[in-house]
Amino acid sequence: MSNFDLTKYPHRRFNPLLREWVLVSPHRNERPWQGQVEATPQLNIPQYDPTCYMCPGNKRSTGSANPEYKNAFVFDNDFPALLPNGLSATSNTENLLVAETETGICRVLCFSPRHDLTLSQMHAREIRLVVDEWIAQFQELGGRGEISYVQIFENRGALMGASNPHPHCQIWASARVPHLVTKEQESQRAYKEANGSCLLCDYVSLELKQKERVVIANEHFVALVPFWAGWPFETMVLPKRHFSAMPEMSNEERDALSGILQQTTSRYDNLFQSPFPYSMGFHQSPSNGTVRSEWHFHGHFFPPLLRSATVRKFMVGYEMLASPQRDITPETAAERLRAATNNFWRKT
Repeated sequence: MSNFDLTKYPHRRFNPLLREWVLVSPHRNERPWQGQVEATPQLNIPQYDPTCYMCPGNKRSTGSANPEYKNAFVFDNDFPALLPNGLSATSNTENLLVAETETGICRVLCFSPRHDLTLSQMHAREIRLVVDEWIAQFQELGGRGEISYVQIFENRGALMGASNPHPHCQIWASARVPHLVTKEQESQRAYKEANGSCLLCDYVSLELKQKERVVIANEHFVALVPFWAGWPFETMVLPKRHFSAMPEMSNEERDALSGILQQTTSRYDNLFQSPFPYSMGFHQSPSNGTVRSEWHFHGHFFPPLLRSATVRKFMVGYEMLASPQRDITPETAAERLRAATNNFWRKT
């Protein structure tokens, strides 16, 4: 890659986790930040909303009332995408029309009793309580014999489909391992068999040496814009030590993850002086009892904004038909995020 300038010429970059390519076209946007950057005013969200089905004490659609919770709070999703008990059946017509039943459990985890907070506005000590609950949910749900995978994810902002601004994430525990997770697992296993080492351990080591795409790091974790990022300000959160799933974290690592999440999300808000939408989630070893030593725990942030709070990246056209494509390079995105340190907003 040293024989041409990655900042000037179109090229494609390989994503070793999914074993797919991303087209990068930096020549299309040599001055990606020219033009006006518009900020979105801070939303006037109350600390408590009597109509919110997630706020303490309020009733949900089932008629049950939430407790007067003080920290993180978990409840079964009232409109789950998966059901715990279902008919076990398959349908196959000439190996072209294939379907099979899928079962599981869906839960909602409220980060805080306050309706007006986000991860970016919470203190690391408050996020630590969320991390602890993630681990508890992973252990409880993953310990069930019928569950193979526990997916923790957050959709922040209406732009990402969140129907309620109350700070929360979702936890979907499924009977089968989802296909994107399976692809990552197969890639990590193949890399270990070929190289005798962990794919993401080697990658983290390389990124920490180059520092080009690192946004922020602490003693135990690093947040970076991956070399193969598809979304403009996509980031990954990775531990420096190899472990496969959240329950393996020490107390110090739980604190470090809480801090890196707070600092990463606050940089997103600071970037365009606006509440920054994203989809975020963690990938970790399947929970069906089999030790997966090739797995390296990590988190993904996929935010859609491109130039300002009102200009977003759309995965359309070429992206839908051929390959993900980006103009701004991951190196430029990381530089912008590193510089986004002025607090846009912080609730007290």
